[in-house]
Amino acid sequence: MVLLSACASNPPVVVAHKPVVVPPMLKSASPTWSESNLLSFHDQWKGTPYRLGGLSRKGIDCSGFVYLAYLDIVGGKLPRTVNAQRVLGKEVPRNQLIIGDLVFFKTGRTTRHVGIYMGSDRFLHASTKKGVKISSLNNIYWKPRFWFAKRLNHSSSQQNMSITSVVDYVQQQDNL
Repeated sequence: MVLLSACASNPPVVVAHKPVVVPPMLKSASPTWSESNLLSFHDQWKGTPYRLGGLSRKGIDCSGFVYLAYLDIVGGKLPRTVNAQRVLGKEVPRNQLIIGDLVFFKTGRTTRHVGIYMGSDRFLHASTKKGVKISSLNNIYWKPRFWFAKRLNHSSSQQNMSITSVVDYVQQQDNL
């Protein structure tokens, strides 16, 4: 009986008066795209086969690969599908691409493809035939299928919040 009452009793609360340290506001980091970061990410995923809807080393699709690269390298969240990814950011002309821009392609009447620009007319992507690889924008297959490119800029937390809102909205629309 004594043991039961001991567990149920409320011991006195002791409050230690320590100063509360509030960390300074962290500046949101700009994307850290670089050729070396992308090459390192490529090395981790090289040869992973293409699988529609895949999101693992057993198989991955193009938008899933971009989603994971963005999460790993930049630390931000992107939508999961090509159609949702293509509405983000600012369109940039092909001759003004910088490392980290998303490049989009029309690969069929209704099919689309996305990759990440690496510089020197190369992009990193999950190809349907060879899996994760680096290709040239000037490749005989990719050059005529280039659609447009987008630059995602996260220079402030407000922009990050608005992108998160767009991501959530687009994902809700995809589920309808």
